[in-house]
Amino acid sequence: MNRIENAFKNKPIFMPYFPLGYPDLETSIDVIEALAKCGADLIEVGLSFSDPLADGPVIQQATQVALEKGITIRKSLQAVKELRSRGVDIPLVLMGYYNPMLAYGLEKFVHDAIKSGADGFIVPDLPLEEAEEFTSAMVVGTEHAPSLPPLVQMLAPTTPNDRMERIARNAKGFIYLVSVTGVTGERKSISEGLGDLIAQVREHTSVPVCVGFGISTPEQAKIVGGMADGIIVGTACVRAIGASESPVETAREFARSFAKVLRQ
Repeated sequence: MNRIENAFKNKPIFMPYFPLGYPDLETSIDVIEALAKCGADLIEVGLSFSDPLADGPVIQQATQVALEKGITIRKSLQAVKELRSRGVDIPLVLMGYYNPMLAYGLEKFVHDAIKSGADGFIVPDLPLEEAEEFTSAMVVGTEHAPSLPPLVQMLAPTTPNDRMERIARNAKGFIYLVSVTGVTGERKSISEGLGDLIAQVREHTSVPVCVGFGISTPEQAKIVGGMADGIIVGTACVRAIGASESPVETAREFARSFAKVLRQ
């Protein structure tokens, strides 16, 4: 059983997102370690890019700071390796855009990512229909790995039924279900029809269905956790930690507050 499968033994799971390099590289490593050791079940580790089209202003600003501080793919993968050396043993899924991976070299990127300790990939601007080059690189890049890491697919309320069925049926690891249309960001309420949307996706797949975009409070997480297999929290996590004078302690408190409601 790989780390992702193991994480979903106790559902719903808490999945925060945080970008490496924000507010600086060392602090971001400390923050991700704190999230991992204080309640996160899986972490989306952000790889910064200059044009993050799926992200709202909070994450855009954070990744821009990371880029200005000199974050690169190579430094990010070294940071993942550092997290593993510190005893972080939960799944770390790399969340980033296609261009920097392509520039790094796809086969080399996948090989180096897995060697560093990454468990999978989320690439928001790489639709399933255009992913063959990346999946082929994954096969080559993980030639000596025990298993092929998942390229996690994203679905949204606007996904046509036939495409939803095709993506869900071929999904690996888990499905990232976008709860609302638009970019990442905090919302005041859970979208109506979310339960029906989750049920619709589950008709076509046996992999866990995790919900992101718009979940910002433990109370919202508890509601969504009653329907989904995992709760993804990005903007609220980045905002709280980025605004704090004690980011590592804030990360600990943030993880504990979400883990507590999801364990009840």
